[in-house]
Amino acid sequence: MEIRHSRQYSFFNIQYSFSGVITVATEHGIVIRTDAREAWVKTVKSGACEGCSARGACHSLSEGGDMEVNAINEAGAKVGDRIVLSFETSSLLKATFLLYVFPILLLIIGAAIGQETAPYFNVNSSGFSAVIGFSFFFAAVLVIKVKANKMAKKNKYRPKIIKVLTN
Repeated sequence: MEIRHSRQYSFFNIQYSFSGVITVATEHGIVIRTDAREAWVKTVKSGACEGCSARGACHSLSEGGDMEVNAINEAGAKVGDRIVLSFETSSLLKATFLLYVFPILLLIIGAAIGQETAPYFNVNSSGFSAVIGFSFFFAAVLVIKVKANKMAKKNKYRPKIIKVLTN
């Protein structure tokens, strides 16, 4: 997969590179431990972490915002190396949609269905609309939980070490 970097922008301490082939976000970190194919990288938590589908592979190291990220070690980094992490922004956008937009859409759809079907059940349309809307919302949360677990296992949604800067 070719990545051509034509322009770079920085937002939330993350570099975004736009190219004709693929859009990636990069972040710097330090390798703190490794195994055969993976490395654990110490990096600073950013605003992009909230919508990341692979955030289950990360955990806080301190109150100050340091994070430990489990990444695919494509560059062969060793403990102590300063590295560049990369992840596809299309994956980030898909995860953000799933996390934020999907539940709200289902809430609205459920409320509309409840509003329209309440007369058939001879119940208060406002109350029935709320019950059905929140039922759809909680169903969306369950779908997100199942989907997020599946997404986190795919390499496409995991950060990758693409470059070793120094050791």
